[in-house]
Amino acid sequence: MAIKVANAPVNFGIYRVNGAPLGPDALLYALADAGYDGVDSGPIGYLGTGGTLVERLARTGMVLAGGWIDLRYEDADEFAAGLGGLDAALTVFASVPVDDPRFAPRPTLACPDHPARFADGVAPGLPGEEWAGFAGRVQEAADRCRDRGLEPVFHPHLGTLVETPEEVERLLDLTDVSLCLDTGHLWLAGGDPVTAARRWRDRIRQVHLKDASREIHDRIRGEGGDLEAVVAGGAFTPLGAGEVNLRAVLRELDGYEGWLVVEQDAPAYGQDLERVLDDQRANRAWLRAHGV
Repeated sequence: MAIKVANAPVNFGIYRVNGAPLGPDALLYALADAGYDGVDSGPIGYLGTGGTLVERLARTGMVLAGGWIDLRYEDADEFAAGLGGLDAALTVFASVPVDDPRFAPRPTLACPDHPARFADGVAPGLPGEEWAGFAGRVQEAADRCRDRGLEPVFHPHLGTLVETPEEVERLLDLTDVSLCLDTGHLWLAGGDPVTAARRWRDRIRQVHLKDASREIHDRIRGEGGDLEAVVAGGAFTPLGAGEVNLRAVLRELDGYEGWLVVEQDAPAYGQDLERVLDDQRANRAWLRAHGV
């Protein structure tokens, strides 16, 4: 494996540029001190743009691993309306100097939340006749990234239109987009990250390493909780504290070259930042103890 390890603002409950509980300089210095090589962008603009971003990364010794960009692929008009946001994010990513293309920032394409969607066996997914248009727009977004010299990945995510293993498989069949394997979200959506790492190894270009608890997820869902409640309830745990067989995932990733982004999704409000920092230090230590 040729891997660099990144962390992410989502671990600190940072989902918006304004009102973040921790400033970008403090975040980057803390992560560098904990031994991380890089960072996900978080909301575009949180870390800065242009020269501000480049200077901030250089000063803190961090590298940009990529960042989340969601688009309404199921709706042609809304998709078209969102392309300006995609282009703006690509401009941010393309402004960052890259020494090794294996560790260039990955535009992380995804769907926004679809509240009706949860992997409970009965929630509605994308109708079969809409898959061709959906996948065609994903392909268009991926090609748009490549036109800017950036290789994108698609991120399946709980509570969106691509969350289950079957939906991931269908998207991979209909496009040539690379995959972001998110071990925690796939686990909570009923998948097996170990099988996924083996089955999709040739398409994986980024890994979001998460641990997670189906027991917590299922209990909160059974009480009527939504995705926000699942996150706030602690369904995403420190590495090694959940149910995902992360050791086996790492074994399956033998030969993988690229970013491994440590994530532990956190609620947007009420975070104990010192506890979050302790968790992220412990997550990095867990990886070191397992050879990463």
